[in-house]
Amino acid sequence: MSIPKSYIEFKETLTHQTPPLTWSEALRAMWFDVKGDWEASHNIAQDLHDTNGSWIHAYLHRKEGDKFNAGYWYRMAGRSFPSISLEEEQQELVTYFLEQ
Repeated sequence: MSIPKSYIEFKETLTHQTPPLTWSEALRAMWFDVKGDWEASHNIAQDLHDTNGSWIHAYLHRKEGDKFNAGYWYRMAGRSFPSISLEEEQQELVTYFLEQ
């Protein structure tokens, strides 16, 4: 399976059991999140030692309701705590990683 060209195409891949190994780890982490597997997404994010991993980590802790921990990870990612919805941020993250 090739890398989707849009968020809509990305969501169509959720019928598969796992994301392709050829995708970036960041995109794979978001695939698991969108699929509803917070734990798998978090496991990948915490092993990504860059700003992408920090952003995913921040979003996941925000989603979990841990605002303090999320704030730390947003700072590590060089981002402000977002005022958009979780759904909007999820789409923003996926779109960002699709474009990389």
